[in-house]
Amino acid sequence: MSTTEWHVDDIVKIVSAESADLAVKMKCDAAFGGHTTYRVGGHATCTVEVSSVAELLMIGNAATSCGAPLAVLGRGSNTLVSDSGWHGVVVTLGLFSDWIKVDTAGLETGEELIIEVGGAVAMPVLSRRMASIGVTGLEWMVGVPGSIGGTVRMNAGGHGAELSDAIIDADIVDLHLGQQERWHVDRLELGFRSSALDNHHVVLSARLKGSMSDPDLVSTRVEDIVRWRRQHQPGGQNCGSVFVNPVPGEVSAGALIDELGLRSFRIGSAEVSTKHANFIQADSNGRADDVYAVMESVRRQVLDATGYDLRSEVRLFGFDDIAAGGHVGDTV
Repeated sequence: MSTTEWHVDDIVKIVSAESADLAVKMKCDAAFGGHTTYRVGGHATCTVEVSSVAELLMIGNAATSCGAPLAVLGRGSNTLVSDSGWHGVVVTLGLFSDWIKVDTAGLETGEELIIEVGGAVAMPVLSRRMASIGVTGLEWMVGVPGSIGGTVRMNAGGHGAELSDAIIDADIVDLHLGQQERWHVDRLELGFRSSALDNHHVVLSARLKGSMSDPDLVSTRVEDIVRWRRQHQPGGQNCGSVFVNPVPGEVSAGALIDELGLRSFRIGSAEVSTKHANFIQADSNGRADDVYAVMESVRRQVLDATGYDLRSEVRLFGFDDIAAGGHVGDTV
């Protein structure tokens, strides 16, 4: 069965046969775009919050059986949903994947420790909580609006650091094989905004490295990062940086866009930020299709002028093509 032929009743029927409780939680024609940091875009055919690994596997199996595309949504950053919506199943991880464990008892300044964290935990929450107890090494995470799961998937980073500097391993659910495994950092193959994780892999949790320091010093560094981001990056409705730097450390996507004078370049309800050229802002009550149009126009202008074909970090759902340099949403 192709992904265009499936019907929501099919997947609900399969899930109902295994778990009436899970079936009750499934919502049809439910908000999707509104749960992203862009806060624009249409609905998904079906959404559900899972409360356990078993429920996650049930949904994955049902989606595969029906030929339905499935996406796991974290904090909604780096995601754009078409105004016409997306014919697929959106899964969010519940409280079973939203936890932090760390033991600092008896540790002195400079001693290392391991932080265990669920895949649904927001990066800024983790950063601030660690700062409050004097754990250093994760301060940069305060500026990343995503979840741990998304951060592992794309090896997110900022302020001279990235996840690969801190991660030890991660617990991964493979929806194709129906099993859970622990992947060591080497197996994750973390590169610049990339990893070996495929569309059918879900990050349940990760173990990270940290060390003890003075809580006041760590908290000060966190607030310095927050202050810098407020000064140099826009707030409002955006997904963070849109395009990956074509040559990390040497050629910046933002600089290429800036050189073409594209700050404030606008199509409809979306524009390139006047504060940072690698951000695209959506107006309140704006259109996702306008954001996509700006992405595509900027990409083409940079390609024509410089020869660099910018690759977008943004997951695109419901668009007919991926000409804007993005990639289709994660599906099974």
